[in-house]
Amino acid sequence: MKRISVIGAGTMGRGIAYTAAVSGFTTILNDISDENLTKAKDYIEKTLETSAKKGFISKTTCEEAIQNISYLSDFSESVKEADLVIEAVFELMELKIEMFKKLDAACPTHTILATNTSTMSPTEIAAQTSRPDQCVAMHFFNPVHKMKLIEVVRGLDTSDDTVEKVLEVGRKMGKECVEVNEFPGFVTSRMNCLIGNEAMNMLMEGVASAEDIDKAIKLGLNHPMGPLELADLVGLDSRLKNMNYLYETLGEKYRPSPLLTKYVKAGRLGKKSGRGFYTYTE
Repeated sequence: MKRISVIGAGTMGRGIAYTAAVSGFTTILNDISDENLTKAKDYIEKTLETSAKKGFISKTTCEEAIQNISYLSDFSESVKEADLVIEAVFELMELKIEMFKKLDAACPTHTILATNTSTMSPTEIAAQTSRPDQCVAMHFFNPVHKMKLIEVVRGLDTSDDTVEKVLEVGRKMGKECVEVNEFPGFVTSRMNCLIGNEAMNMLMEGVASAEDIDKAIKLGLNHPMGPLELADLVGLDSRLKNMNYLYETLGEKYRPSPLLTKYVKAGRLGKKSGRGFYTYTE
């Protein structure tokens, strides 16, 4: 497992590509948008330089990582030699299925296909390919270069060999991996969505301010980030899509908070739009 291709140059994709390149993998970051690739390149190189200045990585590692990573908008060229492809496109099942069909047709027969979904079924996604035994979910966490966990989620047909190879990639990236049998929401998203949704309901009910709800959870339950802060970081549109999926698959207790729906309709999507439960400035 030497060559990793990452599909999608958004927040998660660029974070995964950064981590792969720093870990010594030959890495290609692909996106249909040249603008997204330029932004991702700027982010990755600035993050590398900052990490080197602060002593988190060596100057040599920084220089090697810059050489390890390429940025391509040509899809077929991006995956033609990949040992592992990690899909990091938007959380829409239809989009992920379409992407896996394209990957299945374009990738070598040995290539493992991984989705970075936080809630959706790797079994359903893999079933659209000719290699369901080589498909898996690798759920990374934001910011990828700082967060230590990867959830490795088996689909119904995922082989032991695929899981072991993906676990080894995770270890080489310096991550702790947990192996999860597929069920909607896996472990972390299932719990996190419940906590965040209840925090939104409490805010809507006037129980406390956003700041005090987050402070109570951080100081009282020892969470590193409050649930409303975290939702803003993830993106409220992404959180709403995840909540709707869990509501459809797991039932009433995952019904999205009306406040979340209202904020998304208003364009208050969190940090990426400049306003969510908090207001952000550059």
